[in-house]
Amino acid sequence: MKQMKKPSIIMAGTLITIFALFISLNLSERLFADRQEDARLEKGPLPKDENEKKVLAILEDILENQSFRNVPLHDGRLLRIMTESMHAKNVVEIGTSTGYSGIWFGLALQQTGGKLTTYEIDPERAATAQENFKRAGMSKIITLVLGDAHEKVTELKEPIDILFLDADKSGYVDYLNKLMPLIRPGGLILAHNINPRMADPDYMKAITTNPKLETVVRGGMGITIKKH
Repeated sequence: MKQMKKPSIIMAGTLITIFALFISLNLSERLFADRQEDARLEKGPLPKDENEKKVLAILEDILENQSFRNVPLHDGRLLRIMTESMHAKNVVEIGTSTGYSGIWFGLALQQTGGKLTTYEIDPERAATAQENFKRAGMSKIITLVLGDAHEKVTELKEPIDILFLDADKSGYVDYLNKLMPLIRPGGLILAHNINPRMADPDYMKAITTNPKLETVVRGGMGITIKKH
């Protein structure tokens, strides 16, 4: 049998790479389409009072006028629902961005009497987030820590009700390992951008093979409970 010529090998490898990329993009598009279909069943958030009306207007302004990566509206509402429904008192967020998700947490924490500690490595985004928290009247319940969360989270001591990961995907395992001892039984680990294209395999292995955890993935959000 004749050996395959080098150009043919390179071409075959290129075709395989293109095919794999096509499959990945197709899966991502299908996931996005599914989320869009779900969203059609919803209506926009309705304020129950003047405070919520003001905060919702600020959230809308952030989405429209601040060109940083933030969670979409649907995910922000989901964070609020989970936080308020489990009466969370202590929430930790890795990846503040400009504070959009933090304010959704804040809406729930205003009702539960809880607090949020959020970490951001970029000074510009952190400054913008601080201003947004101030505008939303949440400076007293949200503490923003500027710096590398991989190092800073080791200073935390209190039990955590919800841990939200929305930063460097390859770092999710490190955050999980460092903060797992603090997550209370029944507490949640929420991870953003969990889809076939972006999810870190090591993180997925960590949350799906540990018998002390139960995990589902819905709409790009990994939802993990630490069992009692």
